[in-house]
Amino acid sequence: MSALDHPGIRKVAAALAEAGHPEAADGIRVLADAVRTAAEAARAVDVPVGAIANSLVFAAVRGAEVAPLLVLTSGAHRADTDLLAGLAGADRIDRASPDFVREHTGQVIGGVSPLGHPAPIRTFVDVDLERYEVVWAAAGHPHALFPTTCAGLVDLTGGTPATVAR
Repeated sequence: MSALDHPGIRKVAAALAEAGHPEAADGIRVLADAVRTAAEAARAVDVPVGAIANSLVFAAVRGAEVAPLLVLTSGAHRADTDLLAGLAGADRIDRASPDFVREHTGQVIGGVSPLGHPAPIRTFVDVDLERYEVVWAAAGHPHALFPTTCAGLVDLTGGTPATVAR
């Protein structure tokens, strides 16, 4: 089975096409090596690290409720959890465990795509990604990326553009 035949990549490709972004589905690039960091991904597709949209899943805690929060942040910086808590109206934002990530996205850390999840996830899209004509996001597998834009990420996820780092 080729990497493009991987069920996670097929699911993301189908979700991209269904969302009206067939050019992103056609642009999925399957790489020889896994790219689990923004720096690795940037080297693999020869772009600045800031043009990589990291898909970070957090646990947003409000009282006894815990909900997933997806933050698509530029690879050029780290998301600020205190800032995210304020944006999300949460008491705090915790790092999600690998099991929590898989439960809510159906994908593994290092390959979490902005879409193709079992259910919609509240999403913030880093406005710093607007600086790049093309941004690259994970395509459901640590070896796969797809090209899009910041506006495309907002459209694909129903996300909210936000400043996610100080």
